[in-house]
Formats: sequence, structure tokens, C-alpha cells
Amino acid sequence: MRRFLFALTAFAAACPVFAVEPIQPKDVDALHALIRPQKDEEKWQQIPWLANLWDARRKAAEEGKPILLWEMDGHPLGCV
Repeated sequence: MRRFLFALTAFAAACPVFAVEPIQPKDVDALHALIRPQKDEEKWQQIPWLANLWDARRKAAEEGKPILLWEMDGHPLGCV
């Protein structure tokens, strides 16, 4: 444990610390537009997903298409 703390302290001492200027209120809109996902980055949202499996089975049978089933187990918030 002492070696780990020594290594961690040595690493922290070797890493330079840079000051970061705070974001100015006038720059918030430009930064928001820069980091917000663009339309072509979220194509999965353009798919008419169905949350009801029975409706999806009926529609797939009518159109002769397969079903993509995204299923996960556990707590919906990831608290397992």
C-alpha cells in the first residue's frame, strides 16, 4: 500500500496543472451548438421504433421483415 501511495504521489507531482479559463456567458451558445449532436449523428432516432412487441410482430409479418429486439435484463437505471 505504501508503494502505491508513493507512486500515486510521484505521478501527481510529475503531472503539470494547467489553469482553465472559465466559460464566458457570451460563448455558451456557440459551445452548445458545437457539442450538441448534429442531425446526421442521430440517425437511429429517425427509425419508427415500436415499444410493443406484439405490434412489432404484426407489422414485421405484414411487411415480411425481421425484428430487431433490443432487450436487457436488470434494473433500467443500471442499479444492480
